[in-house]
Amino acid sequence: MPVASDIRACTICADRFAATETGHAPRPVVWFNQGARILVAGQAPGARVHESGRPFTDPSGDRLRDWMGVDAATFYDRDKLAIVPMAFCFPGYDAKGSDRPPPRICAKTWRHAVMDEVGDVPLVLLIGGYAQSWHLGTKTNVTDTVAAWRDHAPRAFPLPHPSWRNTGWIRKNPWFEAEVLPALRARVQEVLA
Repeated sequence: MPVASDIRACTICADRFAATETGHAPRPVVWFNQGARILVAGQAPGARVHESGRPFTDPSGDRLRDWMGVDAATFYDRDKLAIVPMAFCFPGYDAKGSDRPPPRICAKTWRHAVMDEVGDVPLVLLIGGYAQSWHLGTKTNVTDTVAAWRDHAPRAFPLPHPSWRNTGWIRKNPWFEAEVLPALRARVQEVLA
């Protein structure tokens, strides 16, 4: 996969990352194969993923796998799942300790080539506002986009980020666990069957 090799060698954001509070070097996390059945379109790797070199190796990944109803072996099978964030590298923290947004240059540089490489995927999970905006062209907030999930299913499921930071959002929006997650799990099983 030439595009995957090119992404792994990318250092376009080296100066940007060196100037963050974390002062780190780029480490693109690339996890996709052509013909995958599910595309997980996320935001950007976090600090733990930057260290491990494997996507969603953190509590967010545990929650996402639970939402999907899959085990780690299924989740990390590149023939089943393509994990393609809006930026392939950890963007660093700001002065307040919050994740920086994914640099737009990453999606501008790589996203179309990756989508062409991955091909037509029967199920796309759109995690967070950046992925939802790019894939759906939405200008609404995450809550409104996720609430309108039926407008995009069964091919796409907009989801909030599975971070612990969204635990309050999940409690405040009980319809998400009651309505969206059962439909998502059923669709995941159908696509992987």
